[in-house]
Amino acid sequence: MAAIDRCDTPRAGWALRWRRVLRTLRHAGAWVPARPLRSHAACMAGVVGGMLAGGAHAVSLPEDKAEALYHVYDGGGIKATGPALLVRKSMADRVSLSASYYVDAVSNASIDVVTTASPFDERRNEYGFGADYVYRDTLMSVSVSNSREPDYVAKAFSVDVSQDVFGGMTTVNLGFTRGSDEVGRSDTGFFDNAKHWRYRLGATQILTPAWLASANVEVVSDSGYLGNPYRVARVFGAAVPERNPRTRSSRALKFRVVGAPWAGSSVHAEYRYFWDNWDIKAHTVQFGYSRYFGEKWLADWYLRYHKQSKALFYSDNATEESTYVSRNRQLSTFNTLGLGAKVSYRFAHQPGKYDVKAHAAYELKRFSFSDFTDIRTGKKYSHNANIFQIYVSANY
Repeated sequence: MAAIDRCDTPRAGWALRWRRVLRTLRHAGAWVPARPLRSHAACMAGVVGGMLAGGAHAVSLPEDKAEALYHVYDGGGIKATGPALLVRKSMADRVSLSASYYVDAVSNASIDVVTTASPFDERRNEYGFGADYVYRDTLMSVSVSNSREPDYVAKAFSVDVSQDVFGGMTTVNLGFTRGSDEVGRSDTGFFDNAKHWRYRLGATQILTPAWLASANVEVVSDSGYLGNPYRVARVFGAAVPERNPRTRSSRALKFRVVGAPWAGSSVHAEYRYFWDNWDIKAHTVQFGYSRYFGEKWLADWYLRYHKQSKALFYSDNATEESTYVSRNRQLSTFNTLGLGAKVSYRFAHQPGKYDVKAHAAYELKRFSFSDFTDIRTGKKYSHNANIFQIYVSANY
């Protein structure tokens, strides 16, 4: 449910857009971060430096680039691994085309699976295509994606517009995504559909030569089958199929401040508030620091805390029958604490010709659930997750 993010638009590529690979993990029953594992401070600091160094500027296309990534998520009985590839090339100084391919090999033995079903392995393949067009101070982006796995097909179409105003001191972003999912269950022949609409609005403002701030909002509307056909709930201790409402609307607000108070380093702080008509409310706070070591090394660190309240119809073990009931721990009361780091090394650089970098990122997350228990032990459930990414990027 992330709101518009200037550093997460097509300008920055997809190499660390963790939300796509983790959609598979959510489908499998794991709660995983909706944010990519990356240093926003470094990205935003680059924006600050680039914009302020040149004063007023014209909107430019994303750089020509190629990226190759390998990711690993391991936590809560779920392991997801796979490669990803991206190629982007501009044409006639006004159009940039991109194509991506993503592979997700998921091994699932999460607490939902081991207590109600058998562990399984599956593979997801995703293809994406995008186009960016620049006209004066406006950048227009269109993208499509299609992902397939044995029991789930997801398609999405997005349009985003970024407009610079006030001599490049302010950037306004508008975006829309239309998604459709085909949801199935391989062992019973179950089949249903879900539709998703996402509307984004954001603004980034340069405050001083060393600081900028952004505010973003996203509105999401979902309809259709919004549950997991493999998951069960508990009523009076007995297992029953999960029953979720077939509509959901949610809102998210995010505020961020990024600064470069010292030469070669930057800091950032952000806060995000989420709420929906299922009565879920969530708060996320993050602080980070980035620093260059010489001309080739860049290191980032961040600390993130997330807290969420439960949905109206969530119950660990319901004591009465109701129209809707779920034991999905993503809808329960829980909190997470994440500590992440990233290191980048520039090993080949020729100004105006090419720039080749290697990157490695790691995040350790701790999940603690307040009203979801491990039925094998009767204790409140908690677990750690390790997220690792390594990739090579080349601008040319």
